[in-house]
Amino acid sequence: MTNKIQKNISIIVAIAENFAIGKNNDLLFHLPTDLKRFKEITSGHTIIMGRNTLLSLPKWPLPNRRHIVITDKQDDVFPGCETVFSIDEAIEKVKDEKEAFIIGGGMIYKQFFPVAGKLYLTLVHKTFDADTYFPEVNYAEWNELKREDLHDEKNDFDYSYLDLERK
Repeated sequence: MTNKIQKNISIIVAIAENFAIGKNNDLLFHLPTDLKRFKEITSGHTIIMGRNTLLSLPKWPLPNRRHIVITDKQDDVFPGCETVFSIDEAIEKVKDEKEAFIIGGGMIYKQFFPVAGKLYLTLVHKTFDADTYFPEVNYAEWNELKREDLHDEKNDFDYSYLDLERK
């Protein structure tokens, strides 16, 4: 696998303060404004995910996005999606695109994190019990491009949107 930073590869993820992202193949929190942000940022772009993330979507493929699914099962076929069998193969498929988004799950995030050029984080200001975690972010290695701190009346936690670019 390549270890060179891919400036056109971005990760979009919602994480808790303890880097928790999921439990039982589901999200830990439901933030309608975050889902809207996800749609706005990824619309018109390629999204790259693992097979379990695709299968966890309520309906797929998501509109107005090219889907690349990374799987280790050679006979996997997902209508409306392209299938690849390695991180390098996914990177090769999007090499000419301005920006492509990694949307999960945990293993895919861990594999792409060392080479991603940008992070679009939703940082939930709370810790959660989880079975899936995002790699620990050393914020000193990233430039903050944008930050928005939010409060949601429907949840007992605040959250922030952070757009980061690798230094």
